[in-house]
Amino acid sequence: MPALEFSEGDWDAVIDVNLKAAFFLAQQVAKHLTERKAPGKIVNIASLLSFQGGIRVPSYTASKSGIVGLTRLLANEWAAHDINVNAIAPGYMVTDNTQALRDDPKRHDEILGRIPAGRWGTPEDLAGAAIYLYSDAARYVHGHTLAVDGGWLAR
Repeated sequence: MPALEFSEGDWDAVIDVNLKAAFFLAQQVAKHLTERKAPGKIVNIASLLSFQGGIRVPSYTASKSGIVGLTRLLANEWAAHDINVNAIAPGYMVTDNTQALRDDPKRHDEILGRIPAGRWGTPEDLAGAAIYLYSDAARYVHGHTLAVDGGWLAR
């Protein structure tokens, strides 16, 4: 929906789910870990729109941009507690959320034409990034947002 037509209710609903919930969930996890002096990993879900403006999705773009900033802030505060906070930024994925785009031949072809990998991603394509960020191999990675986008941002 265009920004000129976006309601406060539409705005709040997306911000609450994508940004507010992520913050308070991470806060509870970090409280639990710091009370026990235990190391931990938090991986937030950002988006390609964390890096680009997009169109017709103002609250989604704002919330996912906010996730990147929140990830950096939490990483700065919690790295000293041995808590890694990072994010994954998926590209265009085959999900219910992208069904309308995939069903629109013009938009589908525009999007697919921009993805160097030549295909839409699948949720399974995110697994390797998540495994890495949750593993000991990423123990010195703090505040990073890893794009899993088939090369979209490289264009």
